Amino acid sequence: MKFRNPSLIRRLVSSHAGRIAMVAIPTGVVSAMLMGGVAQGAVPVSFAISGTQFKISSTELDGTGFSQYSGVAKDAEGAEHAVVTANIKNASLENLCQSAVQETPLGKVGILIKAGGKGEPATAKDLQIGMTGLEGDASFKNIRIGVDASDVNTKEKGSKGDFSQDADTVNIKDLKQDSWSTTASVFTLKDMSLKLTDGSEQCD
Repeated sequence: MKFRNPSLIRRLVSSHAGRIAMVAIPTGVVSAMLMGGVAQGAVPVSFAISGTQFKISSTELDGTGFSQYSGVAKDAEGAEHAVVTANIKNASLENLCQSAVQETPLGKVGILIKAGGKGEPATAKDLQIGMTGLEGDASFKNIRIGVDASDVNTKEKGSKGDFSQDADTVNIKDLKQDSWSTTASVFTLKDMSLKLTDGSEQCD
């Protein structure tokens, strides 16, 4: 199933975050600062973010064209929230899971989306994710740490003077991520399932 304008996923799982300082982490270690969202300039998403955080997990993410830096997103009231952002030009995600839980007048309501199993990973072009934390085993090819965010080797750039890092490729095994926004120019979800829950079912 393809979402060339993934408004469904945006409505279901986007939200807001606060300012996070960038810190360089050596290649190959577990890091909470090596993933984020794709920015248009310094702004990682082009829609008003909501107030619900969501979880993403994948047994393995493979990507090409990677950069990461801080950025700013706005909520529906116009308030600015700084986020950690990253760009992945082409990504594949095995056993992708996304979950969100929100309080409603009827109590807690959860959304659980799964895709990319059965040997056919989910794929994304121009993947955009804004995040607050990440766990996993990461490795990079031709990484540059400390490059100016306005000079990263991706189409999307950060603000001049901001710390950033980029790499030709990124691989993260056993990815677990707390996120605030996701966009992609094309998001292909093989064997996708989506269901409402009572909030007790979430991504591991």
